Amino acid sequence: MLPAFLLPMTFITILRLPALLAMLVVGGCSTYNSASSASTASSSPSAVTVPANAEQGQASYYAHYFEGRTTASGERFDHCELTAAHRTYAFGTRVRVTHAHNGNSVVVRINDRGPFVSGRIIDLSSAAFSQLSPLGAGVIPVTLMPLDN
Repeated sequence: MLPAFLLPMTFITILRLPALLAMLVVGGCSTYNSASSASTASSSPSAVTVPANAEQGQASYYAHYFEGRTTASGERFDHCELTAAHRTYAFGTRVRVTHAHNGNSVVVRINDRGPFVSGRIIDLSSAAFSQLSPLGAGVIPVTLMPLDN
C-alpha cells in the first residue's frame, strides 16, 4: 500500500505515461539521416494538385507492439525506419506520402501489407508519421504518390 501523500503523484504519473512513451519512441529515432531529411518537403497546401495516379485517404502509424516482428516482406519491423504497409503496392516500392492539410511529405518504402482498418490506405512507421504530424494526431488525411524505382 502506498502512503497517502504518494497517491496523487502516482495518479498524475499514470496519466502522463502515454505522452512520455510517445516522446521516448520519437526520441529513439533521433539518428540524423540526410536522405530522409531531403525526402521531407513542405509546400503550400493550396498549391498542391493531385495527379491521376495518386491515392487519397487516411494514414495511421504502427503500434509499437509490432516492433521487431516479421513483416509480410520478411524483414523485421523497425519504427525508426521510413517504411509503410500498403494493400497492393509491391514490396520495395517507394511512395511519397503528403499530409493533405499541412503539405509535409515523406518518402517511405513499402515492406508490409495493410492497413486492415476500414477507411485507411497506409500504415506508416512512427518515424515516417512523425515527419508528417505529431503522433498524437493518430490518423491523418494523406495523398500517396508512387515514385519510379
